[in-house]
Amino acid sequence: MSRPAVQLETPSAETAASVVGVQPTAPRQSDDCSLAAAVRTMRAAVYRGAGRVVLEEVPVPEIREGEVLIRVAACGICGTDIKKIQHGFVEPPQIFGHEIAGTVVAVGRGVARWRPGDRVLSFHHIPCGACFYCERKLFSQCPTYKKVGVTAGFTPNGGGFAEYVRVMPWVAERGMVALPPDVSFEEATFIEPVNTCFKAIQKARVATGESVVVIGQGPIGLLLMLLARLAGATVYTTDPMPERRARSLRLGAAETFDPAKDDVLAGIRALTEGRGADVVLLAVPSPALVVDALALARPGGRVLLFAQNDPQMQVTFPAAAVGVEEKEILGSYSAAVDLQQESARLVFERRLPVRDLISHRFPLEQFEQALALAARPAGDSLKVVITP
Repeated sequence: MSRPAVQLETPSAETAASVVGVQPTAPRQSDDCSLAAAVRTMRAAVYRGAGRVVLEEVPVPEIREGEVLIRVAACGICGTDIKKIQHGFVEPPQIFGHEIAGTVVAVGRGVARWRPGDRVLSFHHIPCGACFYCERKLFSQCPTYKKVGVTAGFTPNGGGFAEYVRVMPWVAERGMVALPPDVSFEEATFIEPVNTCFKAIQKARVATGESVVVIGQGPIGLLLMLLARLAGATVYTTDPMPERRARSLRLGAAETFDPAKDDVLAGIRALTEGRGADVVLLAVPSPALVVDALALARPGGRVLLFAQNDPQMQVTFPAAAVGVEEKEILGSYSAAVDLQQESARLVFERRLPVRDLISHRFPLEQFEQALALAARPAGDSLKVVITP
């Protein structure tokens, strides 16, 4: 049996307290309201180094002026979480998880938009709205955007793999979305990934009548396929897993290919009068597939790299594909604040069948199994959600 991608350890209460410095006192309450019960500590899956996550008791975050405390009801596992944990890209200790939906349980002084009992989704990055990059709608390059504004403790990094998160003022003011009563918390966790994919579709300039290839039909690849169809494109997909190819067809792909057995390039050219695709969206973090994506694009076509956010990854490709055939290589990273409401509407109105993309749900106690499945999908596994 192969070694798990992450080792989850459950220390004794005494060990956990010594590791994280749990204090036997209640967190400071805001003047506006207090927690329904004097909860002092909570469970969290704490990253302790490359490939190592420990289930610990940690203090419930203390909120300050302008901040909000959310009890997490659901948090999706993102590919970025997997990369950070497996490869140790960031310094421990941290608590990951940024696709967060839950209920407001406390608000700090000065918070007017939210009150206890509100069902919400929270983004974790929100730009300042006034800098050089924000003026050009390059929100993810804004210095304020790069500061994570949601935490369950330690260095802020989302914190959704815990029972409570603290939302900082600039996110509480501009980065939380109220949920309609008929929208589940699990559905709401898709608002952030839908936003990132919607942004990518716009960056790639997908238009009505175009032919689009989406490489990879995991949860993100499926969202890209669905959004490209909503933009009016004919979408073809590839994935080595038969279950994912079947799901892709059921959700609207015009045709799907097995890259291990099919001649994908010949198939796409046959479907596009010999030209190749107008747009290729790469949803798999593989450097080698960048070359394949360029080959699938027609001269003058666009290739968008969605999953290539590994800081150590190096990519090489034939220069003539860009310099002679005039193919464009584009990048898209994270969410865009100006797409926040539209992304929420797509989920709320169920124009995207996000509920159908959830295959597994795990409690925090089974975080090891959840992360291993998300990192190495098998069978019909798709989106994995943690339900603290």
